[in-house]
Amino acid sequence: MAEQTLRIIAGKYRGRKLAFQAAAGLRPTSDRIRETLFNWLQPVITGARCLDMFAGSGLLGIEALSRGAAEIVFIEKQLQACDQLQENIDRLQLQHASLIHGDVFDCIEAVQQPFDIVFVDPPFHQGLLGKAVNLLADRQLLKPSARVYLESEVEVKAESLPESWQILRAKKAGQVFYQLAMTT
Repeated sequence: MAEQTLRIIAGKYRGRKLAFQAAAGLRPTSDRIRETLFNWLQPVITGARCLDMFAGSGLLGIEALSRGAAEIVFIEKQLQACDQLQENIDRLQLQHASLIHGDVFDCIEAVQQPFDIVFVDPPFHQGLLGKAVNLLADRQLLKPSARVYLESEVEVKAESLPESWQILRAKKAGQVFYQLAMTT
């Protein structure tokens, strides 16, 4: 498949382009959605410890580092996407980025400390979002008042989230629903 590029919108790496190979199920978050998301996260991004559960191109996590996050942990299942993400981490010389290759549900045990911000943007139409949200809650991987970004093909209803979560913001762009939840 053809190589494509994505642009970092703001921060330390603003304007830098990241290469990635198009692959089945890989749909990087659009510039418009990323801009909105990081406007929502702006008050809490500086110094945040972040997790990108279905990293894909890694653009959400790299954008977070660019905007002042202290650390990002990427988890990616597809080997090709993982290799490309590692190349981009190396090219940008990201000191506080770690990459775990494997299925998020199998390798989450490697993650020990809780996070301030988690990006949950799984492949669509596979029922992974609810499973991922429950994993975060069950493994207690979120700090108090953590933010969780949810991107899916259907709107996530508050009643389908853990009881201690609330939806702060929600929008739709084309066929994509994206929301920001917070733990209470």
